[in-house]
Amino acid sequence: MNLKTTMRITLTFFLAFCFLISCKEKVSKKEGLKTTIQAQLDSIQGDVAVAFYNLSDPSDSLLINASEEFHAASTMKVPVMIELFKQQHAGKIDLSDSILLKNEFRSIVDSSLYSMDIGVDSDDVIYSKIGTTVALTDLMYPMITVSSNLATNVLIELVGAKNVTATMRDLGADKIEVLRGVEDTKAYELGLSNSTTANDLMQIMKAIAQHTAGTKEDCEKMIAIMKDQQFNEIIPFYLPKEVSVAHKTGSITGVHHDAGIVYLPDGRSYVLVLLSKNLQDFDTGTEQLAGISKTVFEYVVNKGNN
Repeated sequence: MNLKTTMRITLTFFLAFCFLISCKEKVSKKEGLKTTIQAQLDSIQGDVAVAFYNLSDPSDSLLINASEEFHAASTMKVPVMIELFKQQHAGKIDLSDSILLKNEFRSIVDSSLYSMDIGVDSDDVIYSKIGTTVALTDLMYPMITVSSNLATNVLIELVGAKNVTATMRDLGADKIEVLRGVEDTKAYELGLSNSTTANDLMQIMKAIAQHTAGTKEDCEKMIAIMKDQQFNEIIPFYLPKEVSVAHKTGSITGVHHDAGIVYLPDGRSYVLVLLSKNLQDFDTGTEQLAGISKTVFEYVVNKGNN
């Protein structure tokens, strides 16, 4: 064996060794992330699911209880937004068109009428416009940014809940169910509620981020709307100001969710979904969820610095 061959073999073994060390370090970091987050979850008095997907490194992801079903709360408003853009692209609607704003809806149980209560809605401004015509885009924006329930019900009635669910199936969200609008008490009492999993919301956010939830232009518009989110107590709470988050929250009694896309200043991005239920202390649980978001952020930043 000549010197050249010996050097080639030695170099091959060295590169293989470096690759193995690199892989081991990568696995170790991910295991460290999982261990840290699991410890944080153990301290929360309630049930939590986590889904993390690194858009800048598809091999890097973490799923904890990601297939468990949760009441979707207002996270289902993102699927409604996607369906609106889809139907506009198909020529069925035009988001610049106006619709009569009403406060009268039919229960999916028996078609009986019910109305939204301004006292429990997060958007009180829109109620002054009842009886007038409002542009669809002017309903879609507050549906996401301030989680307007009245706007949501008008838009779900327009595009159809079944269509929303079918579109989510096409995006790879296999379990999410959008059955109805908000505050359908009769349906709620029968257990007929919108539901989702952390994995489903991860697939949906990933599709928006990767411009497969619609045209590139439409997905960029969705991202811009979600970046204007006014409820920032979870994913963005502990993150630096220069980090932007396109996200949607959702909450009802004992439930607080956040699902979004996190954009770092260096161009990297990732999807994070945090779902919770049975929270014994809502405020404490919310802060603890924000702590998990911080843990993921620090993991991604440190990974990029090494």
